[in-house]
Amino acid sequence: MKTAEHVETLDREGRLLCAAAEAAGVDAEVVTCPGWRIRDLVRHTGMVHRWATAFVAEGHTSYRPDGGLPELDGDDLLAWFREGHGRLVETLAGASPHLRCWSFLPAPSGPAFWARRQAHETTVHRIDAESARNGERDPVAAEFAVDGIDELLFGFHGRPTSRVRSEEPRVLRVTATDMPGAVWTVRLSDQAPVSDRAESAADAPPADCEVAGPADLLYLALWNRAPFPDVSGDASLAALWRETSGITWN
Repeated sequence: MKTAEHVETLDREGRLLCAAAEAAGVDAEVVTCPGWRIRDLVRHTGMVHRWATAFVAEGHTSYRPDGGLPELDGDDLLAWFREGHGRLVETLAGASPHLRCWSFLPAPSGPAFWARRQAHETTVHRIDAESARNGERDPVAAEFAVDGIDELLFGFHGRPTSRVRSEEPRVLRVTATDMPGAVWTVRLSDQAPVSDRAESAADAPPADCEVAGPADLLYLALWNRAPFPDVSGDASLAALWRETSGITWN
C-alpha cells in the first residue's frame, strides 16, 4: 500500500475510534484490553499520535521518549485526542517522501513508516473502542488487513525481541482465504520467528498447524483481538501465539 493510502486509513480510523469512544463513554470497559477503560485507551492512543508526529514534524533521527499521558477526562480528553490525531494526519500528508527520521521497522522513508504504523495502531485501537461501545465493529478492508499481517509477522516478530519461541522447530501457516497470494509460513524455534509469504498453500512448505480465515478476522486474531477463525493441526501452536505474541508499549 502507498503512504497516501495509509494516511487516508489513519484519518478514517481515528475518526471512527473517537466516535466509538464518545458513544461508549470514558468509563466503559474495553473488552479487548482487560483492565482498561475508554479513558485509558484514548489517553494511550492520543499520546502515541503525538509521539509519532514529533519524529516527522521535527525530523528527529534518534529515539525520543513519549510525552506521557494527560490527566484530561471526558469531553476535554476527546477534544485533545481529535486535535492530536488531526495534526498527525496533516503532518504525514504534507511530509516529504524523502524525509529521514527515526523509525523502528524497515521502511522506504520516515513518513512511509509512520503512516503505516499509525494506520495499524489506530485501527487496532479503534476495534478496542468499538468493543467497549456495543461489540459491533466496522470491518477492516482485506488489502489493509494483509498489509497489517505483513507488518506484524515480518516487522514486529522479525525482531530479536519477539517472544514467540519453541524449544523444537515447528511451522505455523497463516492463510487468508479471501485474498490471493496471502499465505504466510512462520518458522518457530528457540530464536525469533522467521516468516515468508507464498502465493498459495501449494507453494508453501508443510505446516504443523494452520490458522485460516478471511484476512479481516486473521488480522484481529493475530493482534489477539479475536479468536482464530479456523485452526487445523497442532492447536498448541495457535495457543503459543496467543500466549507469547503480545506487543506492549514498553
